[in-house]
Amino acid sequence: MHRDPPPSQPRTAPELVPSLVLDLDQMLDEFTPLPVRAEFRFDPDLPAVITVEFRAERGPGLVWHIGRELLHRGLTSMSGCGDIRMWPALPRERPSSWLLLESQEVEALFEVPAAPLAQWLEATYRITPAEAEMAGLHWDDFLRELLDGPATACE
Repeated sequence: MHRDPPPSQPRTAPELVPSLVLDLDQMLDEFTPLPVRAEFRFDPDLPAVITVEFRAERGPGLVWHIGRELLHRGLTSMSGCGDIRMWPALPRERPSSWLLLESQEVEALFEVPAAPLAQWLEATYRITPAEAEMAGLHWDDFLRELLDGPATACE
């Protein structure tokens, strides 16, 4: 579900909020964490959706598109349903949240450090506040991009 922006469009606005690279722990089982690096990207042209690329040591990365509000709420309470859910971990030395991703091909549970993600999300909300996320959104293009479908003319 990843599509690169057309090369003809200049892409300077996303630089307002640089991507966030975090070291996460993927829980292979209850006691076995596997370090995974993830890059969170914000595009002001599509502010409601955060692109997260989970980078594997070997092989291609895995890209997920996650609602910005789901990530923000998941830092403090249960958020999401279905394929993507996030909730705070029990209080510990390092505050974190659990991010569960499920599909037909994969199920993965990640521990995400809460503080850097919260600060980064706040920076995105300064660029595009929550109440302005859907302003100017062209729904046909949004759904086509989200579903990674072929571009077709609507009649």
